[in-house]
Amino acid sequence: MSQTAVVQKTAMQKVLDVVERIGNRVPHPAVIFLLLLLAVVVLSHVLYLTGATVHYEVLDAATDQLVPSTATARSLLTADGIRFMYTSLIPSFMGFTAVGLIIVAMVGVGVAEAAGLINTLIRKLVLVSPPWSLTYILVFVGIVSSIAADAGYLVLIPLAGTAFLSVGRHPLAGLAAGFAAVAGAFTVNMLIKPLDAVLVEFTNDAIHLVDPSVSIGLTSNLWFSIASVIFLTIVITFITQRIIEPRLGQYTGEKPEEESGALTPAESRGLLYAAIALVGGLVLFGVLAIPSGAPLRDPVTGALVGNSPFMNGLIAVIMVLFLVSGIAFGIGSGSMKSLGDVIKAIEKAVSGLGGLIFLLLIISQFISYFNYSNMATLLAVTLADALGSANIGPFWLLLGFIVVVALLDFLITGAIAKWALFAPVFVPLLMRLGVEPESVLAAYRVADSPINAITPLNAYFALVVTFAQRYDKQAGVGTVVALMLPYVMWLLVLWTILFMAWHLLGLPWGLA
Repeated sequence: MSQTAVVQKTAMQKVLDVVERIGNRVPHPAVIFLLLLLAVVVLSHVLYLTGATVHYEVLDAATDQLVPSTATARSLLTADGIRFMYTSLIPSFMGFTAVGLIIVAMVGVGVAEAAGLINTLIRKLVLVSPPWSLTYILVFVGIVSSIAADAGYLVLIPLAGTAFLSVGRHPLAGLAAGFAAVAGAFTVNMLIKPLDAVLVEFTNDAIHLVDPSVSIGLTSNLWFSIASVIFLTIVITFITQRIIEPRLGQYTGEKPEEESGALTPAESRGLLYAAIALVGGLVLFGVLAIPSGAPLRDPVTGALVGNSPFMNGLIAVIMVLFLVSGIAFGIGSGSMKSLGDVIKAIEKAVSGLGGLIFLLLIISQFISYFNYSNMATLLAVTLADALGSANIGPFWLLLGFIVVVALLDFLITGAIAKWALFAPVFVPLLMRLGVEPESVLAAYRVADSPINAITPLNAYFALVVTFAQRYDKQAGVGTVVALMLPYVMWLLVLWTILFMAWHLLGLPWGLA
């Protein structure tokens, strides 16, 4: 960073520098989670000895009924707890879906990257896009990538870093913008996605506790979601260009060899082959998914969106499309000569995940122990009861609801799990105060997303640290936290303001 840049640092940039230095002095993330494991074990026994218990009602996903439930602190130091820790090692790791998603996705992405497809696509994007629009495009694509579940974490974030580097901008700023877009706006989209079906189903079950004749549809938050995507694209881009990039300064690490802007004939031919392969792959999956009675539709309801084979296995679609496009590009450009080159690319991509897989093994045990102890449920129900019993108006109750959900997102990252707890409490409560259920669901979308970009319990947080170390060998947890803090703070504040303004103006949340 230049001397002038240092002098011109703002107070926030200085604070972020301190956060980064302190954060990077903490032990390796694996050591941190091992210490957290020990803390959970001890705290679980303390809560068990005090008899910590909460009573609540929760929506049963299998029956769509509200069922009474009780959560009592469970100790990991009792005989049952020790047996659980001993027997759950492998099941907890194998049930940690992030591991499988990362490995499967990297099979396709690794081939596309090794063949040169991703690098060429980025150069093509830079050639056809005005310089001012690059960040907007990457952020927008990152937000709407949630239609493909977690694929944005695995594809868009590293692509954003590479794209920034290719135009002489700091790659860590690209990673930060991509991470903020994918994680910080995960619950909204321009399209209806699988998560919407589950959230709306739980919302309707909660509505029926008050009025069985009222229900909302999949598009009940559509207008607010579309407006949020546009609004957050602008906000994230602004933060990236006005806060993150000035703080990072000029990138002085290793850069790719200088290349002319124009693509070579071989690269252009490779892109043509890749496009043909991509279209072929899309046609194949279209045949398997679109016609009535297609095998990738729900065999009972015939639905394509929601809990269907197509949506549940969407990561396989991503992997196959990247794989065939990468192979086709390699053939067309001459960068891949044989099937052996393809296999080597896959081996290289997967072997590079070794450290991350070990870290995810430890994180999976931490989450397993944390859930077994019931500490998350105890905290969530206690906060929900306190807020629900507060004698405040609907405006402040909605605002308090957003704050509580955002705080709990540090510990409970799953959007569905939290909504199963909160929907039966807050939807009926606010309906009785004259607040439409669509508004409560929209508030939950705002609260559930931004913290995803900063909580280490997000399974992909460690992956972003790994991506950052490509460009800065000294990068650690502190680096990523310092990068993401401005996004988290401003997204929470500005998105909440948008929500409250929407609510006060009485604008329609979506299609009726």
